[in-house]
Amino acid sequence: MKKDIEIPEVKDVHVAAVKVFNEEFETYEWNVYLINDTGVPLEMVLIVSKGFDKKRETSLMRHKIEVLPSKSFAKIEYLQDEVLQLNNEFKVTYFQGSKMMEKTFLFKPNTIKESTSKKIPIIPEKGILAK
Repeated sequence: MKKDIEIPEVKDVHVAAVKVFNEEFETYEWNVYLINDTGVPLEMVLIVSKGFDKKRETSLMRHKIEVLPSKSFAKIEYLQDEVLQLNNEFKVTYFQGSKMMEKTFLFKPNTIKESTSKKIPIIPEKGILAK
């Protein structure tokens, strides 16, 4: 029954927005990264992202990472300035050993801005962690 189902808690895996310089376009832009701060690799990572509010919704974006090594990070996607005023949701599913893990991360509207950036795990630049 339901009480017998174990739902593992996701720990030390984060989604972060980081403002980085794009040399090709010579401008700063917000990118979203998946951070693996655990001691084991994440396998078969699937990420579904979307932006939304009460009136608008972006297209669903799907991303796949075969393996994200321990204590590393990978870029998920670039965030256009127009979507920063929306809720930005990232549903992350992966295998950690033989267990399937899942967590939904959310950036609330207008929370991705330089003034709220702080030190984050693994990535050397300051950023914002999704809740």
